[in-house]
Amino acid sequence: MGSDCLKVTKYFLFLFNLLFFILGAVILGFGVWILVDRSSFISVLQTSSESLKVGAYILIGVGAVTMLMGFLGCVGAVNEVRCLLGLYITCLLLILLAQVAAGLLIYFQRDALKAEVSIVVHDLIRDYDPDNQDKKSIQDAWDYVQEQLTCCGWIGPQNWTENEILLNKSLTSYPCSCSNGSVDVQLKSGFCETPTNKTASVADWPVYTKGCMSNVQSWLQDNLGIILGVCTGVAVIELLGMVLAISLCKNIHREEYSKVPK
Repeated sequence: MGSDCLKVTKYFLFLFNLLFFILGAVILGFGVWILVDRSSFISVLQTSSESLKVGAYILIGVGAVTMLMGFLGCVGAVNEVRCLLGLYITCLLLILLAQVAAGLLIYFQRDALKAEVSIVVHDLIRDYDPDNQDKKSIQDAWDYVQEQLTCCGWIGPQNWTENEILLNKSLTSYPCSCSNGSVDVQLKSGFCETPTNKTASVADWPVYTKGCMSNVQSWLQDNLGIILGVCTGVAVIELLGMVLAISLCKNIHREEYSKVPK
């Protein structure tokens, strides 16, 4: 009976650690995505949001260690190595604490992140220059956001009246990525000329009238929710893994004690 219980616990622990390894890879992937993404709004925040960078590095660290511990847990379970299982339980507890810290950091910094987004976007729009190669990747990311979310500016297209280049052109040009499709536009970035090519106002621009603020904040909320959801799922598996590992250690000890000659 004890031997059967030991086998069941061992195989359950192996399966949990296999899933643990996979979810660790997902967490690591989220962290890497935050740092290297260049095609969505997240790249705009990378150069300004320290809390986002810290959270990303914590996720990468937790994900990598989680994968390692999942592997060690599988080996310890299959070979019934008590010292390895003890190390596994200790490290699992440390990972869980680090993961909780990362989740709390992301959760409590969400309002600060929204404030940072507003400042970053306003500065980006004011200094937007198609000829500035140093900021090309960030500007392209914002153009991508405006095109994909069918919006213009932060509050609205009037934010673009703060841009020095457009002011110098008497607002006869407008951001191409804001085009609403009423005028044939070939470019997806930079500035396009208005159809009249005369002194104009924002009302004369063939652009979307809705700002990007609500869409971007919803996008951030959804993605942060996914990250927190995955972290919560992994935390539950970690707790189950700890319970199974402790149970397996006890069963191994009981099995070894029963084999001692009396």
